[in-house]
Amino acid sequence: MRDFDRITLRPGVMGGKACIRGMRVTVGMIVGQVGAGRSIDQLLADYPYLEREDILQALRYAAWLAEGREIELTTA
Repeated sequence: MRDFDRITLRPGVMGGKACIRGMRVTVGMIVGQVGAGRSIDQLLADYPYLEREDILQALRYAAWLAEGREIELTTA
């Protein structure tokens, strides 16, 4: 994964979902909160163990995933 040093994927943590630094805080939760109108400062107040770069990297990771493409392979 590019330069996402704060994003972890571990089968034993949140079912293998992308999390922040191995914590039980998923990228999806952060993106969902921002999408619902919560500011980064509000998230930092609600989750004091997160750092600003955690949230920014979660947003960059989600954007990177959204740019991915699925290619259907067919056999001749």
